[in-house]
Amino acid sequence: MAERRRILLAALFHETHSFVDEVTRLADFSIRRADDVLARRGDGSTVDGFLEVAEAEGWVVVPTVDYTALPSGTVDQAVFDQFLAECEAALNAALAAGRLDGIWLALHGAMVTEACTDPEGTLLARIRSVPGCADIPVFGVFDLHANFTAAMADHANALVAYRENPHSDAREAAVRSAKLLARALNERRLPRMVSVNAPVVWPPTGTGTADRPMRDLEALARSIERDNPDIWVVNVVGGYSFSDVPEAGVAFSLATTGPEADARAALDRLNRTAIALRDLGLPPEWDIDAAVRAALAAPGGPHLIVEPADNIGGGAPGDGTSVLRAFLRHGVADSAVAIADPAAVAALAGAKPGEVRRLSIGGKGSAIAEGPVEADVTFVSASDGRFRLEDLNSHLAASQGHEFSMGPSAVVTTGGVTVLLTSRKTPPFDLAQFRSQGIHPERLKAIGIKAAVAHRRAYDPIAKGSYTVATPGPCTSRITGLPYTRLREGVFPISRDPSSS
Repeated sequence: MAERRRILLAALFHETHSFVDEVTRLADFSIRRADDVLARRGDGSTVDGFLEVAEAEGWVVVPTVDYTALPSGTVDQAVFDQFLAECEAALNAALAAGRLDGIWLALHGAMVTEACTDPEGTLLARIRSVPGCADIPVFGVFDLHANFTAAMADHANALVAYRENPHSDAREAAVRSAKLLARALNERRLPRMVSVNAPVVWPPTGTGTADRPMRDLEALARSIERDNPDIWVVNVVGGYSFSDVPEAGVAFSLATTGPEADARAALDRLNRTAIALRDLGLPPEWDIDAAVRAALAAPGGPHLIVEPADNIGGGAPGDGTSVLRAFLRHGVADSAVAIADPAAVAALAGAKPGEVRRLSIGGKGSAIAEGPVEADVTFVSASDGRFRLEDLNSHLAASQGHEFSMGPSAVVTTGGVTVLLTSRKTPPFDLAQFRSQGIHPERLKAIGIKAAVAHRRAYDPIAKGSYTVATPGPCTSRITGLPYTRLREGVFPISRDPSSS
């Protein structure tokens, strides 16, 4: 009987916002080791997707470490150093225990530390530097909002990006990646990666795959795959505009066993298309007061007031008060917002249902956003903030699994607006966030949404209208005003250098 193949598994997931004043430390990461990594089977994550294929292939999985954190500020270098040390030690132990047939990684691709602008590329290079690993197949999955680097391409055989934004296919992309690893092992041939960085950077609002330009680019990528059997996978990388790194922005990568010239020609087609469509990646946004008036005048509900500048999934603090202020200003009854504010939750300690207290709400996490709202609130309820996701194909499930904790939470009302206060910022990717707290989003007139695109999977099916609004905040779509210091030259719209035309 043939010896079962041994595949090493590791995960590193963080989307780093370079323009917020926080440092993401070890305590901010959920860390799983050894058997706890294997316990992710069935939780809807990308790791779960890999484990499904490993089970079907009969692989022996060698679990190492899984570091995962919500999007936030620059990562403490000590976190990455510890991850690298643990990963390398586990890799050496696995090699010492016998033959290692492959390595599979669950990555994000937009991590930045205090000392490193490309942790994922550094990780891959470190793996290759370990004696015995130069020729081991290295495959993995990564987020559509990665900032793809040359080092990532140089040191991996095939990394597979999500194809949908909202990221409803993250687990599917992991399955696709793991199946490519199985193909490489079964066919005894290894693809290599080739990549190009386009002279374009788009804010998250410009990277929805149901919209142009991403829709066009995804269609072209799939046609390239169909037309050239040597190309195993083509990735359209939307990029992450809030990381101040040289290779931020739109990129394309592929894995191929064919001629280099064919790969480069395919990437050039994608690159030229992105340049031609670059203006479409800067969609317009509503004035917030005009949006709220339009929602009030429209029939039914809920109507979504989407605030990308406080996009929790993009690293913002999730405590902006612009939408709450607008709801109060226009007297929008039967509306709701969620605001991350542990101090406000703590200030409600001991409150009884119906009790009125003076409260300072939100506005504490960003110097450029509007400040706290001081209001008399009526206490409704409190909870531990835990909920089980309704949708295991959401981006929240892909990274966090099927359960999430908002931390101690409270529900209050003020001026007809229901406010869900959480101790931990929570991306609005699942309706169970509100429903678990007794709030029924489908019955509301308006809902404030702190997101750019990823909320659409959860909220669009119940929404009667949606208005993306411009507000002050760290995830602004007006990226030309961001203080980049490391971004390469000639990138639209930061620079309108004719060389990028």
